Amino acid sequence: MKYLPFVAVLLGLAGPALAHPVTVQSCDREVTFDAIPQRAASNDVNLTEMMLVLGLTDRMVGYTGISGWNKLDADMRAGIAALPELSEKYPSKEVLIGADLDFWFAGWNYGMRIGGEVTPETLAPFGIPVYELTESCIHIMARDGIAVDDMFTDIRNLGTIFGVADRAEALITGWQSELDAIAATLPQQDPLRVFVYDSGEDTPFTAGRYAMPSAMIAAAGGRNIMEDVDSSWTRVAWEPVVERDPQVIVIVNYGDVTAEQKMDFLRNTPAFAGIDAVVNNRFVVLDYVEATPGPRNIRAIRTLAQAFHGQ
Repeated sequence: MKYLPFVAVLLGLAGPALAHPVTVQSCDREVTFDAIPQRAASNDVNLTEMMLVLGLTDRMVGYTGISGWNKLDADMRAGIAALPELSEKYPSKEVLIGADLDFWFAGWNYGMRIGGEVTPETLAPFGIPVYELTESCIHIMARDGIAVDDMFTDIRNLGTIFGVADRAEALITGWQSELDAIAATLPQQDPLRVFVYDSGEDTPFTAGRYAMPSAMIAAAGGRNIMEDVDSSWTRVAWEPVVERDPQVIVIVNYGDVTAEQKMDFLRNTPAFAGIDAVVNNRFVVLDYVEATPGPRNIRAIRTLAQAFHGQ
């Protein structure tokens, strides 16, 4: 994804901005913006990429929570070259206040922790409104499930907040067309059993029912074997992984342990020797920015569909 040319095209498509004030739903809150934010920041690589694809860097004063866990690829480096990283990992309240923010895009376990020092409530007295990543809302409220549409919701709400609603809708329309095209290629067969391996050797960190990979796997013709785990990103035991015998394992690539090292661990651990995916060496690697909600989800669904069905 090349941001600058794409953003230039979208600028040409953008119609008149919605008049402020505007109100959007953020988890269990309604948040009203009297004016378009001018000093915004985002947390994590995937949320920052949502800001970039909407062409909002001129409204941003920085970003948080990327280099502490992830390395930026060439597109991301180009997109945020002029912006400082305000904090390598989760920011403190003082960091955000010191940057004089008038908007922060974050989420629960994407920059904020329940009961932590940085939450919508603790930032409100300092005039910093927070828009929460939809996928993360499960940590503070009940939800029916996860869908790729949740990423569309975030793009649409950001478009409303920043007065680029037409730009947001153009993106969503294009992505939906891609999803429809992928769906049309899927064979009529039972969904493949799929396990998402993020990290961890003693106990694996994986995607449960409410994490975006569950929706992505379903859109690609598979079924997350941990879809009955009522959480988003969480730890499980290895025993149910072995018992449910995944046919494909999705490796989330980031951090100090490489994707190849994660695959080697699975291949070389005797307890996993009988797992269908290990026996047949069926691994799919997705970068963190592809496996978490963001613009690269659609491309990642195509990658999954090709890996699942050989198309």
